[in-house]
Amino acid sequence: MKHLLQLSTLTKEEIMNILQDAIRLEQGEGLDSAKGKIVANLFFEPSTRTQYSFQVAEEKLGCKVISFNAAASSLQKGESFYDTVKTFESFGIDAVVIRSRQDEYYKDLVGKIQIPILNAGDGVKDHPTQSLLDLMTIYQEFGKFEGLKIAIVGDIKYSRVAHTNIEVMERLGMKCYISGPEEYRDEQYEYVNFDQAIEEMDIIMLLRVQHERHEQEMSISKEEYHKLYGLTMERVHRMKEHAIIMHPAPFNRNVEIADDVVECDKSRIFKQIHNGVYVRMAVIRRAFGG
Repeated sequence: MKHLLQLSTLTKEEIMNILQDAIRLEQGEGLDSAKGKIVANLFFEPSTRTQYSFQVAEEKLGCKVISFNAAASSLQKGESFYDTVKTFESFGIDAVVIRSRQDEYYKDLVGKIQIPILNAGDGVKDHPTQSLLDLMTIYQEFGKFEGLKIAIVGDIKYSRVAHTNIEVMERLGMKCYISGPEEYRDEQYEYVNFDQAIEEMDIIMLLRVQHERHEQEMSISKEEYHKLYGLTMERVHRMKEHAIIMHPAPFNRNVEIADDVVECDKSRIFKQIHNGVYVRMAVIRRAFGG
């Protein structure tokens, strides 16, 4: 049994093993290798890409899938988070995928839940499978991590994607910078001017402004944000020839990214989404000892 809670607890070798397995799965190896296993997807927070790519991954591996509807569950009667998860374990399922608004929710479960826990995002702390699919996309593009420069632009402070990515990318030899509005910066990371980053980075990764996590409204308008920090086609033309654009999605068109940039030649946004299925297949196989 292998949980996936934080990438920071995995060695570089373990991370590369997951990526290599995801690449093999994309090539058609190892499909249907968890046939008959039952996996419950417990999403206590809205999701499209993560929830449904996990479901596709599970079905491609031959799993039976239970999708949990928090709004129609006994949570509405006062049942606790722990008791909800323990109930699903008691049904006899083989693994659980969980997303929660609570930072490090899994600390209430580890040692008490005796099946693999796969973290699909916790609060503003970690999003391990998103980072893995980002790494897979970068590795397929450049064939390496060492020496690559990435600027992550936008709402860094509230982004579990940024926090997870920066830790693992720097361990793998990448140089990470942040950019965006001062109110959303995280001072532990190195800041770079956005227009400077456009011309110097190998990867520009954009983040949406996560209004649902904020206590107050953004201090500038969406139009002003787009003018100062939005990736427009004019800025794309100033990027390095080999540079690529990434975004964990969902993206807000004409805020952090112009409509005509979303699917431009440099964009790998939908490739990231595609890779998410195979990364999640790989972590499910790993959970079952594959």
